[in-house]
Amino acid sequence: MIEPGILAIDPWLSPYKHDLELRIKRYQEVKKTLLTDVSCLKDFANGHHYFGFHCTSKGWYYREWAPAAEALFLIGDFNHWDRSSHELVKKENGVWEIFLPGKGSLKHESRVKVFVVTNGQGRDRIPLYINRAVQDPKTLDFSGQIWKPYRNYIWQNAAFQSDHTNAPLIYEAHIGMAQEKEAVGTYREFEENILPRIKALGYNTVQLMALMEHPYYGSFGYHVSNYFAASSRFGTPDELKSLIDKAHTMGIRVLMDIVQSHAVKNISEGINEFDGSEDQFFHKGSRGDHSAWDSKLFNYGKPEVIHFLLSNLKYWMEEYHLDGFRFDGVTSMIYHDHGLGTDFDNYGKYFSLNTDIEAITYLQFANELIKEINPSAMSIAEDMSGMPGMCLPIEDGGIGFDYRLSMGMPDFWFKQIEVKDSDWNMNALWHELTTGRPQEKRIAYVESHDQALVGDKTLIFTMADQEMYWHMGKNSQNLIIDRAIALHKMIRFITISASTEGYLNFMGNEFGHPEWVDFPRKENGFSYQHSRRQWSLADNPTLHYEELNQFDGAMIHFMDEKAMLGVVPKQLWLDQERKIIAYRKNDCIYIFNFHPTESYPDLEIPVHENGRFKVFLDTDEEQFGGYKRISHDAVYESYALKMNPEFMGISIYSPSRTALVLEKI
Repeated sequence: MIEPGILAIDPWLSPYKHDLELRIKRYQEVKKTLLTDVSCLKDFANGHHYFGFHCTSKGWYYREWAPAAEALFLIGDFNHWDRSSHELVKKENGVWEIFLPGKGSLKHESRVKVFVVTNGQGRDRIPLYINRAVQDPKTLDFSGQIWKPYRNYIWQNAAFQSDHTNAPLIYEAHIGMAQEKEAVGTYREFEENILPRIKALGYNTVQLMALMEHPYYGSFGYHVSNYFAASSRFGTPDELKSLIDKAHTMGIRVLMDIVQSHAVKNISEGINEFDGSEDQFFHKGSRGDHSAWDSKLFNYGKPEVIHFLLSNLKYWMEEYHLDGFRFDGVTSMIYHDHGLGTDFDNYGKYFSLNTDIEAITYLQFANELIKEINPSAMSIAEDMSGMPGMCLPIEDGGIGFDYRLSMGMPDFWFKQIEVKDSDWNMNALWHELTTGRPQEKRIAYVESHDQALVGDKTLIFTMADQEMYWHMGKNSQNLIIDRAIALHKMIRFITISASTEGYLNFMGNEFGHPEWVDFPRKENGFSYQHSRRQWSLADNPTLHYEELNQFDGAMIHFMDEKAMLGVVPKQLWLDQERKIIAYRKNDCIYIFNFHPTESYPDLEIPVHENGRFKVFLDTDEEQFGGYKRISHDAVYESYALKMNPEFMGISIYSPSRTALVLEKI
């Protein structure tokens, strides 16, 4: 049924052929059930065009899906919050509706809620499809807000299409903490201050966190309450559109870190128990609760939930012109135990009773829908389990993502830097960076926002700790800082260059942002000290942070301009004792010397051809905080190597803790 698809790509899956056939069969059967009245998912995912508030020439329609409710009443400042004057009429299939005559019956920025009655008990709720929710600064309560400005936002780059062949160089960012001030940043500030930095560094993709409204700022945006509302903390919907428009003007695609793996359990702000039942959107009982995240879990087998979530994807792509999504918590979605404590050490773990096939089917629909809306759009899976087929086409038995995050890489690096440098295992390093599922694209990274969350530290701060407070000045000499700076550059360079198809960096980490990330909360006195980015460090010409920032930009531009991402490296030399790794990609030779003390004046590296090479980029350049030990003027001509005359190679000076790349001339 599925050959020569996923089984031909990965023969180790042959024992699980039946499971994979069931995956495809379920996808086909559920899709047929959903598309009884339409021809494609793009036409199915239109909940936002029907539900919620819609202004016509004659007035306003407001509709909700609340099958368990006994009565609904629209309330707001337009009717002085009267819980009985504007009752909705119940239609078929749990749909409720009210029509308010006159275009002025609801005004721009007026506040609204809906009073939902179930079993004789009523609650004020925020409409499910509201496209803006705002918090009262005095009471701290959230309410829906009508967003219907006199003039709709006019897109300057409405026809922008990202080049899907252009490997993603992703700058992960959080709007609120993107400013240096100890306060919440705004969409406007990000557009004016941060986008130019991203463009200058050479990143072609920005991945925005916490865009969907969430009641608790400290959740980092991962406890979503209002799925169709852009977070009002950062500004207005039009200001977010302006940010995305400006990014497109710069040639930068914009991805959204979307959270459909779970939802905030709050009843007042969120969608939990909207119609008075616990299973409107979520599973009943304990299956509907995520014990580790203290949140609610969607029932992906329910057609109405599929409709809600797919409409959510389409809404963000239509309304905000997003270029794709990074799906958070995919591992949690596709396993009943959410991957907690499971060691995925054999293929049987992926096809057991623990696998949530309903969630897998939903993700297949999500990826299919994204491509139907925009064939050049991008989807990325945050999956730490390594589910086979995650990034293979649906028709081959895959789940349809374009990329998966290589979540093992940061874990590897943070463990590695705690090991004595002389004990680093070059074979393990090479294996970690170059091994992946066949034909599935990976996003490599050293550290995302996860690694520096409260309780942990950024990579460089883990290596240097308190020395960063005293010795990051260019005139200061400190062995701990020297090691941290050298490895910060080398680790990033080998991670981005050793055979992955994309790369990600969390904002500020490119220049070695110190300390950790911690959002304001009761335990820290609601401080914003660690919920910001200290850009002044990178802008200060007297500090090493400037040099690290310069290197990151040079590295990103090199990888992009030479089209190095996705090129499979050919290993040339791996020397465990001397801590050397050398490999080739196209006409470039990469040489990494991880030895903490040993430099090699005449290091021989086989290149297996006659040729002449010059150093194009190296981590030891003075502008990058190095010691300028590597010549960029010398020409290295291949010859029959002394160590093995049958090999053609070059001889080059390789200083300790340096990386360089030579280009054939």
